[in-house]
Amino acid sequence: MRKTLEDLYYSNITPSEQRMTPGSEMAKAVARVTSCEKQLMEQLGKAEQETLTKLIRSQHEINSITAIENFILGFRLGVRLMAECMDDNDGDIKKGGE
Repeated sequence: MRKTLEDLYYSNITPSEQRMTPGSEMAKAVARVTSCEKQLMEQLGKAEQETLTKLIRSQHEINSITAIENFILGFRLGVRLMAECMDDNDGDIKKGGE
C-alpha cells in the first residue's frame, strides 16, 4: 500500500497510459483506422481534409472525456464496494442470535 501511495504522490501512476500489445485486437483496430484516415486524406481536397481533421480531433476529445468519466465511475464503484465490505451490520447471519 505504501508503494502505491508513494507512486501516486510522485505522479508515477498514470491510469490512462497503456502500452498496446502488437497483434492485439486494439492494435489491429488502430491500424485499420489509420489506414482509412490516410485513404480519406488522399481523396479529399484541402478544405475537406481540414474538416476531417477537426472531426478526428473532436472524436479524440470525446474519447478522452469518456475515459475520464468511466475511470471516475469505476473508482467510485470500487470505493462503494470496499465500504460495503467494511459494514459489520449488512444482514449476514450471525452466530447465537446476535
